[in-house]
Amino acid sequence: MFAEIYLLRHGQTHFNAERRLQGQCNSPLTDLGQRQAFAMGKTLAKQLGAQLNQWQIVSSPLGRTKQTSELVCRGMGVSAQQVIYDARIQEVGLGDWEHEQIEQIVQRHPAFAARNDWYLEAPNGESLTQVQARLREWLAEYQGQQLIVVSHGLTGMILKAMLMQQDDEQIWLQERPQDALFHYRNKQLTKIAVDANYLHETLELPTMSASA
Repeated sequence: MFAEIYLLRHGQTHFNAERRLQGQCNSPLTDLGQRQAFAMGKTLAKQLGAQLNQWQIVSSPLGRTKQTSELVCRGMGVSAQQVIYDARIQEVGLGDWEHEQIEQIVQRHPAFAARNDWYLEAPNGESLTQVQARLREWLAEYQGQQLIVVSHGLTGMILKAMLMQQDDEQIWLQERPQDALFHYRNKQLTKIAVDANYLHETLELPTMSASA
């Protein structure tokens, strides 16, 4: 397994703000989302200090994670050219539900209101087994490395459960914050909140591509 890993979710997107499902489609980061991404980079720089350049950054290739990883690198003070993009850590495919608002889906399926795993019911979406298979392949390839991983809400929960060897039911009980990151080492997982001061820094945010 990994020597050590920092796992980040992308910053808030316009679809997140509208409570709309994204899956493997895309929506650009909001202003808050860009600040969250930058703040995660600043937090990592503080955590890692002089060891910053010893870490490999791996990101999902979807537009919102590309935006996030570029801003994380900016916050860390390193070049975004070093980021490796890997589709195996992209978000769970949500099939016919992508672009739909959560409330509309739950209205059609009232039983979902009492469940946390209903995303897996998406018509033409990915199954949990499929997602776990691609993550397992990815984990095997990067075994033993020190990684900063920029991924997604659902995929991040599945990955954390795999690292912690939790059963499938425990996946959906986890948090998926956009103003915090998770540190995994020696079978222990620690949540690290970003310093709120970083979210309020005055900075010029560049116009960035959000294409998938």
